Amino acid sequence: MVHYQQYSEVSKEELFPQREMMEKKQKKFLTVAPFECAWPNDLRFREAGRGCVAFDAFAHNDVTVVFREQVGSQHYHYKRDNCPHYTVIIGSHRNKRLKIEVNGKTVVDAAGVGLCCSSAFQSYWISIYDGLISIGKGRYPFQNLCFQWLDSNPNYTVQYIGLSSWDKHVGYRNVNVLPATPNHLSLWKHVDFVEHDFGEDDLEQELEDGTANYESWGLGKFLENWELSDMFFIVGKEERAVPGHKLVLEACGDFCLSSSVEEAVHLPDISYSVLHALLQYIYTGHTQILESDLCSLKSLSLQYKVMSLVRQCEEILERIMSNKQLVDSTQLVDIFYPSWLQCSKTFPYGLPIDRERLERFLSTGEYSDLDLYVGVHDIVLRSHKVILGSWSTPFTKMFTNGMRESVSSVVCLKDVPLEAFKIMLEFMYSGELNKEATEGINTLLLQLLLLADEFGVTLLHQECCKILLECLSEGWSSPIGRRTQYAQFFK
Repeated sequence: MVHYQQYSEVSKEELFPQREMMEKKQKKFLTVAPFECAWPNDLRFREAGRGCVAFDAFAHNDVTVVFREQVGSQHYHYKRDNCPHYTVIIGSHRNKRLKIEVNGKTVVDAAGVGLCCSSAFQSYWISIYDGLISIGKGRYPFQNLCFQWLDSNPNYTVQYIGLSSWDKHVGYRNVNVLPATPNHLSLWKHVDFVEHDFGEDDLEQELEDGTANYESWGLGKFLENWELSDMFFIVGKEERAVPGHKLVLEACGDFCLSSSVEEAVHLPDISYSVLHALLQYIYTGHTQILESDLCSLKSLSLQYKVMSLVRQCEEILERIMSNKQLVDSTQLVDIFYPSWLQCSKTFPYGLPIDRERLERFLSTGEYSDLDLYVGVHDIVLRSHKVILGSWSTPFTKMFTNGMRESVSSVVCLKDVPLEAFKIMLEFMYSGELNKEATEGINTLLLQLLLLADEFGVTLLHQECCKILLECLSEGWSSPIGRRTQYAQFFK
């Protein structure tokens, strides 16, 4: 995905804004363009025909959620779907009605006022339980019920969830799926989110431009930051020093860096702007560069075998040549790592990082700058401060604010359960929770939940809460009268 932006005069500050300025522009939501539908991989009910989806939405009208047996395509539209499905439309008819459709036929068309909001995000939840469709507003599912409808011929196969729109862009964020069990609300409250207050003008412009939701990845705060760096580049004729982190660079390409000593890499023929673009792409999954520097960026990426960026540069250059255009020295090009455009919130999926290589660095201790002594055990866990710091604010402060751990490669964590800490460490490197180790409600899962809370690993904390919800929900339903019991909850 490539965006062009024309500039007549560009200052150095405008060309390469600081990370803080870039993060202010990154809106933390997914935008669905008119007449399109997003199908994130993780949006599915655990049990077909039963589940609840909670989300925030920003729209002028037609917040549209589709439930079907199989995943649809980007250009899927419920009006053209011949397969069984449910469609819930919040704010239909220019934000005046709430609609439910079954297999393309309207079964509910109820009047409502201000169902959608175009000046701020609003929270909604939709649950389906054996054909009983419940719709509510608010941060916590199963509260503030707005509407309920029971299908006399229930569709027990719906499982996948699509986020759609009608004739205007719709912004979605904080989308989560949980079991359709209303009696565990207290746990759901721990699956928490930070509220973001965007100005109305900013949000409207974001949606009109159709800009997607890009997560601010944790490694971004270490971009060209001397904190925790163990190497540096000396770039250009001015010999500017630019810091880097061996682990991050070697997980993305082949920089031929030693694992034992601090190194300086000399690049006298490379401009700072080109190196900055390469590093920004590695640390954040996105970069911006002048068209005239594309060839240099491609060559540098090829030199260090950051192949995804090489391919991106080649595609852009081919597009310019196919249009018989001359390279414009004043035109900026935005380059995105392909999976950065998806909805995954979890490191390392949004970055050009080789996940298997990163996990190997954890197991071998290569490029390690940290020895962790956990609990009362003599076992040493070799790790990397930059990874722990990218996930956890407490770890970042521990390593950077002048504490003893800032100058030492040894950290002792007393009163910390070893096995739970190992799982948390693996999660930080892989972005996935070891479900086998946390199967069912057990001591290990509860220890992991407390650890994630203590060290501020928010996504891991949310995953633990979801597992608890799923486990607790298994004993809720009874063979007879389940839909009746479920409906009674809302009375």
